Amino acid sequence: MLSINIVNEGILPQADYSGSVSVAKTDKSSLFEYEIGDAGTPVIKKMPLGMECEVIDEYHSLGFESFICTISNSYVEEEHLDEAGKINYHTLKLVPFEFPTYEYLKTSEIIGKCLSFGDGKAYKDVRTKGIRGTDISTKIRNYNGLCGTV
Repeated sequence: MLSINIVNEGILPQADYSGSVSVAKTDKSSLFEYEIGDAGTPVIKKMPLGMECEVIDEYHSLGFESFICTISNSYVEEEHLDEAGKINYHTLKLVPFEFPTYEYLKTSEIIGKCLSFGDGKAYKDVRTKGIRGTDISTKIRNYNGLCGTV
C-alpha cells in the first residue's frame, strides 16, 4: 500500500521542496501534517485529494520506478465535491509535474465535452491504414530517448 497525494498551487512550495530532496538523506516526516488512512498509509491533511493505493505492478527504467495501482480509498476536501458527492475537478485545479521538462502545469480548463469534436469520419483512413509496426516502434524509441528512458 502507498498513498498518493495530489498537489494544487496552494501546497506547491512544500511539495516542490519534498520532491527535490531524497528521503534517504532527509527526514520529511515533519514537512506535512498527516493522518493515517483507513488502509494504514499516511495521507497528507493539506492536500486537496489523497488516495490510498494498492500496488499491483511495478516497472523499472533508468532512474525511475513506475507503479500501477488500484485506489482503495480517496480523501477529498468537501469544497471539491459536486452536488452528487463526486470529485469536482474544475475546483480541484491539479498541478501535474511533467518529467521531460521538469515543469509544473495548470489543469482544469474545459476545452470541450467528450465526443463533441465530430463523428470521426475524417479520421477513418488513418484508423484503417495505420502505421507499420516498425515505424511506430521507432517513434516510441525516439521519444523515450528524449525522456531519458529506453
